[in-house]
Amino acid sequence: MKVLSWSRVVGMAALAAALAGCAGHRHGGPEGGMGSHGGGMMMPSAMATLSPTQGQTAGGQVMFHDMGGHLIAHARLTGLKPNAEHGFHVHEKGDCSAPDATSAGGHFNPDNQPHGGQDVAHHAGDMPNVRTDASGNADVRIMLQGISVGGAKGDIVGRSVVVHAQPDDYRSQPAGNSGTRIACGVITRR
Repeated sequence: MKVLSWSRVVGMAALAAALAGCAGHRHGGPEGGMGSHGGGMMMPSAMATLSPTQGQTAGGQVMFHDMGGHLIAHARLTGLKPNAEHGFHVHEKGDCSAPDATSAGGHFNPDNQPHGGQDVAHHAGDMPNVRTDASGNADVRIMLQGISVGGAKGDIVGRSVVVHAQPDDYRSQPAGNSGTRIACGVITRR
């Protein structure tokens, strides 16, 4: 799992769009918003709208786009602690109904791996911490491997995205000691 610069994501999207144009797979897509692709290629995509858990203020959206064996996650989050890091994971259940989001279950882990960071064995749902700006907002793009939108293995559709109050330490088992769940959203196919 890697955090990508915006120019790298745009470059990958441009390459994918060019390849799709050659294959004749196009769609108009909705105008505006996070999911707008203009005349680009039809990529499997999903979205989660995150709402705050009880007593919290965090929220936002996370878009997921399948791009040839990788999944790009683009998160826009608000209402977080300023200048801080927050744990950020895909959880196994698409259920945010509990006031503290414990109904979302543990981290998505189809391969039964230990919890971990970027370049070691880890849960498929383990993502890098989200770092906020001075206003408590975050806009981050992440490249993930081992999960997909609608794939036979590692499908995230129907699962949830959770933001935690503390940063993930990527060592503590089973979940990185990232604290209270402060926002949750169910992932749906677009």
